[in-house]
Amino acid sequence: MVRYVEIHPVDPQPRLVEKAVEVIREGGVIAYPTDSGYAIGCSLANQDGLGRMKMLRHLDDKHHFTLVCRDFAQLGQMVMVSNANFRLIKGLTPGPYTFILKGTKEVPRMTLNPKKQTVGVRIPDHTIALSLVESLGEAILSTTLILPGQSEPMSEGWVIRDEIGHMLDAVVEGPVGTTGPTTVLDLTEDYPRVARLGAGDVSFLDN
Repeated sequence: MVRYVEIHPVDPQPRLVEKAVEVIREGGVIAYPTDSGYAIGCSLANQDGLGRMKMLRHLDDKHHFTLVCRDFAQLGQMVMVSNANFRLIKGLTPGPYTFILKGTKEVPRMTLNPKKQTVGVRIPDHTIALSLVESLGEAILSTTLILPGQSEPMSEGWVIRDEIGHMLDAVVEGPVGTTGPTTVLDLTEDYPRVARLGAGDVSFLDN
């Protein structure tokens, strides 16, 4: 039976945060709220968890999974960041943005795009999500919880528990920031490219 954990959105209870993180450490897949809908995630080296997330969302190897980080220092260990991209990312985080960049040797190869060796990274503006990453001590390998045939992420924990709980090991209940997905910016070229328009504003790119 899926574990259901209700965490306070402003002052997360350490005991309950650790309860959800234990599931990740034990090789499980969890659903958790972020500033842009729900995400599903597992530990970085969890090959089985990666496969389960692909199956749940009907994803192929071309999909960019996202490393959800607690701060810029952790993000910088995961991807190669140029000076220009450093300024851009610092200006947009924490927030509803995912950035596609070349992965470093810290990232397991199975999580990288096999052709481009790239991966998504982000720092959410969400207390519960950040508390999970902080307690785990490493980035959470994640993807937005958008079910096949849908365009928007799921946004209520109890609905996730009732509808797809049998495919997960834990559901963390808590409010999301917005119901739209993150805006995805591809930073692998000379100029940022919008790979997916979502909750994050991109009007600054016109300047």
